[in-house]
Amino acid sequence: MSFITLKDVVFSYDDIESNPNAPRAVDGVSMSVEKGEFVAVIGHNGCGKSTIAKHLNAMLLPDSGKVFVDSDDTSDENKTFDIRKKVGLVLQNPDNQLVASIVEEDVAFGPENLGVEPEEIRKRVDSALKAVGMYEYREHAPFKLSGGQKQRVAIAGILAIQPECIVLDEPTAMLDPSGRSEVMSTLLKLNREKKMTVVLITHYMDEAVLADRVIVMDGGRVLTEGTPEEVFSQVELLKKHRLDVPQSAELMYRLRGAGVEVSSIPLNVADCISALEEVLR
Repeated sequence: MSFITLKDVVFSYDDIESNPNAPRAVDGVSMSVEKGEFVAVIGHNGCGKSTIAKHLNAMLLPDSGKVFVDSDDTSDENKTFDIRKKVGLVLQNPDNQLVASIVEEDVAFGPENLGVEPEEIRKRVDSALKAVGMYEYREHAPFKLSGGQKQRVAIAGILAIQPECIVLDEPTAMLDPSGRSEVMSTLLKLNREKKMTVVLITHYMDEAVLADRVIVMDGGRVLTEGTPEEVFSQVELLKKHRLDVPQSAELMYRLRGAGVEVSSIPLNVADCISALEEVLR
């Protein structure tokens, strides 16, 4: 079984039993995440991607269907503690996750609540802050940090719990381009170097192209999934469902529509330049 598995998950914020016709935020979703994988979940607002994120560490439980984390059923209350140790959730607004007046105290909050010994907490805090490039700010006040720095501290707070997977619900939505770059560099480092499983909920296509696999949601269901190349080559399908594609892919799509022979749909600027050079030869 995959590290995370969703089987026919249905969830509504209304009471389905009393109102069978209540709208479903998630409507029969099945998906999986392998250990060590970097998965991006994309879709427009209201498509159900944030609801899915909250199911991955038992913050929400399905009305029907099943969610398994490392074979543990999230609906089993006896497994909730273990599941939340394995899967850490980072929310969109870092201010909602920062609880202390000093950075290192904030990062220590999670392991302290797990009953970790003080000496071990010190090691975890230092290690987590170094992993996100915030060790030199360990004695700073969180409210004086930039948005990107705050989000990296929030990520460090999850890392100090030592989860096997980190789920991030639109962590860069409130950040400027510099802050977004900081957070994405941190996630790639954690995935590539630390082999941490990463699930990124995002509506930025240039972030999704960095993932190993992309899952596209629409109307509470999975629309399509595959590698970034496989997903973003389906330009017409994505546009039909009011979804954007990376700017490089958009350019090549329009050139192809104008009759220019384009061999592939590039996902970044470098590949786009190479594709244009090939066309101009």
